[in-house]
Amino acid sequence: MKWDYIVPVVVPDARNWHGRLTKNILKTPINWDWNYKLHIVTMEQKNKLKLNSGGLLVFILTVGVFGIINTEMGVVGILPLIAETFKVSVPQAGWTGSVFALVVAASAPITPLLFSGVNRKKVMLLALGLFTLSNIISMLTTNFTVLLIARILPAFLHPVYVSMAFTVAAASVSKEKAPKAVSKVFVGVSAGMVLGVPVTSFIASEVSFSMAMLFFTVVNALVLIATILFIPSMPVKEKVSYGAQLSVLRKKVMWHSIIAVTLINGAMFGFFSYMSDYLKTVTEVSYSVISVVLLVYGLANIVGNVLAGKLLSINARRSIIIMPFALLVSYICLFMTGEWITAVVIIILILGVLAGIASNNMQYMIAEAAPEAPDFANGMFLTSANLGTTIGTAICGAFITEMGTQYSVFGALLFLIASMVFVYLRIRVPHSPKQVKMNMATE
Repeated sequence: MKWDYIVPVVVPDARNWHGRLTKNILKTPINWDWNYKLHIVTMEQKNKLKLNSGGLLVFILTVGVFGIINTEMGVVGILPLIAETFKVSVPQAGWTGSVFALVVAASAPITPLLFSGVNRKKVMLLALGLFTLSNIISMLTTNFTVLLIARILPAFLHPVYVSMAFTVAAASVSKEKAPKAVSKVFVGVSAGMVLGVPVTSFIASEVSFSMAMLFFTVVNALVLIATILFIPSMPVKEKVSYGAQLSVLRKKVMWHSIIAVTLINGAMFGFFSYMSDYLKTVTEVSYSVISVVLLVYGLANIVGNVLAGKLLSINARRSIIIMPFALLVSYICLFMTGEWITAVVIIILILGVLAGIASNNMQYMIAEAAPEAPDFANGMFLTSANLGTTIGTAICGAFITEMGTQYSVFGALLFLIASMVFVYLRIRVPHSPKQVKMNMATE
């Protein structure tokens, strides 16, 4: 009679185990009347299983990013209400958004670097806790200065959480599946931008500003609780020195990636800043139609995020090359058909999908250029993206001032043409087969 035994064996490396299995791992003699079924698990696979890479970890990170982006962008749609509530002008109320963005842009290359050696879970809890507390203060205060301070403080940890979310999501799965995991986190970014503004506006207009802040608080608090309960401790086993991380800036491929990201994001968000004005002035549609079109753009952006993970996994190089050309053709078509509402809606739908794919491509370009410093690389991605948005908005605005709203598209076209040069320089660098992994352990 033969007995079936399943022997789980954890080995450092699954390669070449077969010939040495009995000698080095199984210390007891084998009774060949038994049928051993060996389940070989590498150390790397074991760690990934502990991180629950299948979905829960990435889902919590996605919702966390949604809550943080929602806190940043949600105030955009309620500036008149903020002005009325705190007895200030609308331009002054606009500082609740602009001061947040300025702090994010300034701190993005610094704070992820400073926290790169700290336990990932502790950093997440710190960021989520500060966002929750600041939203509670915003909900309760009647002083505009206090409101601004409550907006400034969490903004310093915004790039820490978002960059770490990208890093942890990518590290929780195999290298081949990393783009898909990161694309899911990008869904949180898009959802925060798309759903955050209308939901916040609805709550604020139907109830009050305080209740809108309560919405921010609840989202961040729920993610904070989920992080405490379901995300394991993730200490960084091998810390990379600040000098080693900063040394990635010596790479030409890194600077080509940074400039390409700045230009592509400048094209997309430079025009997006004036999209509502374009629809009102050139296409001549009502504000209600504009709201619907912007929602369509945002939802298409989410679809693009989902598609991006698959495209990058199949052929990242091809996806990166094609995207600037696809955006260029779409903006040219928009310029030529700007007065025809049906064509405009179709093109904006396409632009939304392309923008979602492009956002993932941009993060991939910078992260892949510096795999040895993932947190710093993601921080540089956030800096480049914010810088691109600022410059792109200024250039597209200059075209509006000099030539009219219809020509705001020209700013996007110039940025995209310039970006093609740096994308070409970026992809000329041969990809190194060496994969540098982020060293994390779970307890």
